[in-house]
Amino acid sequence: MLGTGIAVADDAPVALVFGDSLSAAYGIPRDEGWVQQLQRRVTEAGYPHRIVNASVSGETTAGGLRRLPAQLERHAPAILIIELGGNDGLRGQPTTAMYNNLERMVTLGQTAGARVAVLGMRIPSNYGPAYAEAFHATFAEVAEATGAALLPFFLEPIALSPEAFLPDGIHPNVQAQARLLDHAWPVLQPLFKTSTTD
Repeated sequence: MLGTGIAVADDAPVALVFGDSLSAAYGIPRDEGWVQQLQRRVTEAGYPHRIVNASVSGETTAGGLRRLPAQLERHAPAILIIELGGNDGLRGQPTTAMYNNLERMVTLGQTAGARVAVLGMRIPSNYGPAYAEAFHATFAEVAEATGAALLPFFLEPIALSPEAFLPDGIHPNVQAQARLLDHAWPVLQPLFKTSTTD
């Protein structure tokens, strides 16, 4: 129920959000993060799903790949939302490794019966334009290879708005969370719709 005050059946289909600090509500009250707001949005739209937030601040795609099998076994999600990769980019990790990790996570989710969405990221150009472009392109390449739904740049609506971030300039503040959800919803909503009609 995520502390939303919305009652969701324990046996409801699960939508598993598997991300890093952007989805773990870093630096803000957890109940005000976009994932918690997603539960309200889903319920108000008439979908039965229960949102489970398995996001961990600081997570990389390698760490996510290690954690995902146990989460899939535990929750058997109907939907898997992967929001990982930003920390790989900030650490300058090879994009080939990130691709392999993301592709494997998507495939594991699909094999477990989940519809999968990938929320993409960008990194500052001071990492070098070639790396920055290769990093961003990786998300689209994974989606194309696997058939996963894709949101090319999760932070797009706030990326150029300093007032939307905490003082660290990296993590979105409370006021930004609804904008992030509104941006992601057109990509996520069809997954809830189709997993309800199966």
